[in-house]
Amino acid sequence: MQALPLEDAPDNGLLRFLTCGSVDDGKSTLIGRLLYDSKTILADTLHAMQRTSEKRGLDVVDLSLLTDGLQAEREQGITIDVAYRYFTTGTRKYIIADAPGHEQYTRNMVTAASTADLAIILIDARRGVLAQTRRHSYIAHLLGIPQVVVAVNKMDLVDYSPEIFARIKADYLAFAGKLGIANIRFMPMSALHGDMIVERGTRLDWYTGPSLIETLETVPAVHSAHAEKFRFPVQYVCRPQDSANPELHDYRGFMGRVESGELAIGDAVTVLPSGLETRVKDIQVLAESLPCATAEQSVTLLLEDEIDISRGDMIVKSGELPTLSKQIDAMLCWLAEAALDPRRKYLIRHTTRDSKAMLAGIDYRIDINTMEQQACERLVMNDIARVRFKLAQPIFADPYAESRGTGAFIVIDESSNNTIGAGMIL
Repeated sequence: MQALPLEDAPDNGLLRFLTCGSVDDGKSTLIGRLLYDSKTILADTLHAMQRTSEKRGLDVVDLSLLTDGLQAEREQGITIDVAYRYFTTGTRKYIIADAPGHEQYTRNMVTAASTADLAIILIDARRGVLAQTRRHSYIAHLLGIPQVVVAVNKMDLVDYSPEIFARIKADYLAFAGKLGIANIRFMPMSALHGDMIVERGTRLDWYTGPSLIETLETVPAVHSAHAEKFRFPVQYVCRPQDSANPELHDYRGFMGRVESGELAIGDAVTVLPSGLETRVKDIQVLAESLPCATAEQSVTLLLEDEIDISRGDMIVKSGELPTLSKQIDAMLCWLAEAALDPRRKYLIRHTTRDSKAMLAGIDYRIDINTMEQQACERLVMNDIARVRFKLAQPIFADPYAESRGTGAFIVIDESSNNTIGAGMIL
C-alpha cells in the first residue's frame, strides 16, 4: 500500500484512551508493544529499557518498563500510578493512560477514565473475567466512556485457542448485559509477541476482525458523536488596562475552555447566574481572531455589552440553558482513605465554580462483584454510591450522560485541599 503524501493524509483528530483490567493482565506490556511496533519510542528510551532488561537477566526488552516509571513499580512489576504516553501515527494523535490494576489503586483508575474516549479492558486468557475486570468495566461505563475494547491478552499461553476466546467473550457479554454496556469490540491478542497489536501476526488467523491499531485509527472522536450544547465556564477575566495602548484601555475578555458545543461571532449568549443576554463580539486565541470556537479549545470571548462577569460564571448559548440547582443527585466514587462523614462540610468544585456542601443522603452503595444496590450509612475508599448533596451556592449543571464537562464534579477536603471524591450528576 502506497503511503499518502503528508498534505493528503487524513486527520482523524485526537483520541484519548485508557488501558485497564486486573493485575498482571499485561496493560503496560500492551502499551509498550503498541509504541514499539509503531516505531514511536525514542532511541535513548529504548536503550535504557534494554539495559534494565539485561540487568534482570531477560533475553528480550521488557516493554512494560516504558510506562512503569516509579521505582516501586519496577521493583514489584506492577502499575501504581497512572502513566500517560503520547504518540502519533501521522493520521491521528493519541494520549494513552495506563491505569493500575490493584483494587487499592482504583481511585487512580477513576482519574484516568474521566477524560478517556475509549477503554481497552484487558483480560488474561488463562484467568478469564475477574472481579477487577468487572470493577473497571463498571467504572468505565459509569464515567461514560463511549467505546470499549475487550482485549483477551496472553493468547500465546493458551495455544491461541479460539474456544477459550469464545468462552471469555460469552462470560463478559453476560456481565455487560446487566449493566447495559454497548459498543463492545472483542479482540484476541498477545502483547508479548505482538499478535494483533500493530501487526496481525500469523497465529490468530481464525480471528477476522480488525487489529488494535486499526480499531484505534477508525473509532469516532467523542465530540462528533452527537450535537452538544455550548458550555463555557469562565476561568479568568482579562483586563490589561494599558493606558499606553488605546486598543487595550477598555479591553475586557473572558478566558476559559469550551467544555462542549461550538460558538460563532454574532451568536446570542446568556451569562449565568445573572441571566443577562448579549452577543459575541469576537473570539480570540493569542490575539488572533477566530470565526468560531469548538469543544476543548481555550479561547477569550469578547462580548458586545458590558456585563458583570467573574470566575465561576458560565456563558451559554441563549435557549440552551443548563439546570440551575442547589442540590445534586449523583453517582460518587469515594477516593479518600478517611470515610465520608455525613456531619462534615465539604467543598464541591464544578467546572470553575466552588460551593460549600453537605451530604443530604446516601441512597445506596454498589457491590462491584454482584452489582447489587446495598443500603449503607458511610463510604470508604473505592466505594461507588448514589448520593445527594446540598449546596450553599447553585451550580449550572447538565446530566453527565449529556455532557462530561458540566456533568462532573470533585469533592475537596477544605482542611487539606485534597481531592477526596469524584461525582457524575444524574
